[in-house]
Amino acid sequence: MGFPIYRPRRTRATENLRSMIRETELSVNDLIYPLFVVPGKNVKHEIESLPGNYHWSLDRLPEVLDEITELKIPAVILFGIPSYKNATGSSAWDMEEPVQQACRLIKEKYPDLVIVTDVCLCEYTEHGHCGVLENGCTVNNDATLPLLAKVAVSHAKAGADIIAPSNMMDGYVKAIRTALDEEGFTNIPIMAYSAKFASAYYGPFRAAADSAPEHGDRKGYQMDPANSDEALREVELDIEEGADIVMVKPALAFMDIIRRVKDTFNRPLCVYNVSGEYAMVKAAAEKGWIDEKRIVMETLTGFKRAGAKMIITYHALDAARWLRGE
Repeated sequence: MGFPIYRPRRTRATENLRSMIRETELSVNDLIYPLFVVPGKNVKHEIESLPGNYHWSLDRLPEVLDEITELKIPAVILFGIPSYKNATGSSAWDMEEPVQQACRLIKEKYPDLVIVTDVCLCEYTEHGHCGVLENGCTVNNDATLPLLAKVAVSHAKAGADIIAPSNMMDGYVKAIRTALDEEGFTNIPIMAYSAKFASAYYGPFRAAADSAPEHGDRKGYQMDPANSDEALREVELDIEEGADIVMVKPALAFMDIIRRVKDTFNRPLCVYNVSGEYAMVKAAAEKGWIDEKRIVMETLTGFKRAGAKMIITYHALDAARWLRGE
């Protein structure tokens, strides 16, 4: 039996050969770094469930912003811990709360950094759900929409560049797009959390953002992880309502969804490499069971290969260093 004429191994012999035919490239320009901003002063508190990530008060936020800009990471996404909570989550649209203040600071001192802001009520309500409750137990979808619109407008007024609503209410993109346009923010894009699944991978974030539901769960409005076709319907609805960028969240267990969304819709696609995915890697690396750098870079490249254009990841600072050879 003769040898094959074509031998794929020939182009794998050296790093330079491999790089010449590499199909997928990961870049620092793909990365968005999450930041948790909190009330108070002189706060830099490491988040136990997200080692290497911190709660930042406004006065110390420039420490990490300097690092982000030096590494040339193009964007951050802001999550806020409010100074007060209530049944409607009104602190979410309070112009003196941490997210709005952080937007103003970044816009003034780091004007080239893209500011993405999360629009949801879970961090701001006493009960921890993503909207106002009806009969104390069920989220009232339509009563929540105008509140989400108020949050989005407050972020735009504070200087946000991209509004990223994560609440999974039906009709949320249209409500936010209408409110932004009415207030003159027609050029502010919406990054919709279009296919957001009711996932067990969110645990560390909920501890970090103090946003776990007081009772029940979010399966009534976030998607069933078993569903793929439904994800495409959700993405299509958000696009019809005016979404400029769509998202799949989580990323690691849903790369089939990422590929289907990429192949089906002509829209920029973001994925969220969520807290549980990050925490598992950090825990295994701490035990010495894995090569953290190789695992992270392989995973992020996998998201790009699946079709992602942008990646929200807690690994962003490390990945940016590794990409420039440090």
